[in-house]
Amino acid sequence: MSVEEVLRNLNKAVINYDTDAAASWARKVIAKKIDPIQAANSLTEAITEVGDCFNREELWLPELIGAADAMKSAMSILEEEISRQGLEIKSLGTVVIGTVYGDIHDIGKSMVSTLLTAGGFAVNDIGIDIPTDEFVEATIKYKPDILAMSSLLTTTAPEQGKVVEVLKEYGLRDKVKIIVGGGAITEEFANAIGADGYEATAPAAVDLVKRLLRKG
Repeated sequence: MSVEEVLRNLNKAVINYDTDAAASWARKVIAKKIDPIQAANSLTEAITEVGDCFNREELWLPELIGAADAMKSAMSILEEEISRQGLEIKSLGTVVIGTVYGDIHDIGKSMVSTLLTAGGFAVNDIGIDIPTDEFVEATIKYKPDILAMSSLLTTTAPEQGKVVEVLKEYGLRDKVKIIVGGGAITEEFANAIGADGYEATAPAAVDLVKRLLRKG
């Protein structure tokens, strides 16, 4: 089987939301000694296609999430190989994203994460119900250009402000741009806690990141 065939099937697995197939083809990339960065680029092309269809309302949220899950299953395998070979994936910037402590809502965060990946950013999704200290630890570990926080609940929204304040205490606030979003968040709230930006929708959040980093 040729390199082109393996990459085509890897791409197809993401577009078809087939998590198992995506992981299987990623392992074949490694077995056949195909450039893992080339394979990772193929995954980005696939999720970009899905993201574009979502933005045009040709696909819906479950399909976007399914494609994202398929991509993650393959990318985790490829990233291990990329690291083993001492290689590096070029990106427009690094993003750490998570849902704040006390909030277990994942869909909005995952949409933003997927569309940022499709937009060419390296995204470290640290999950849901994330305490302040873990946001700080992720900021230290990944040295992101952007820290993105989500909160759907009014009761958990203040957690975003806590993260901002603790980053100040650690001398990290000026080293990262902070964006916030979620159903409980408004532009006024974002300004009040000292965030660098807010958007109400996932596609708009991607545009915000690009503006903050002057990438588009």
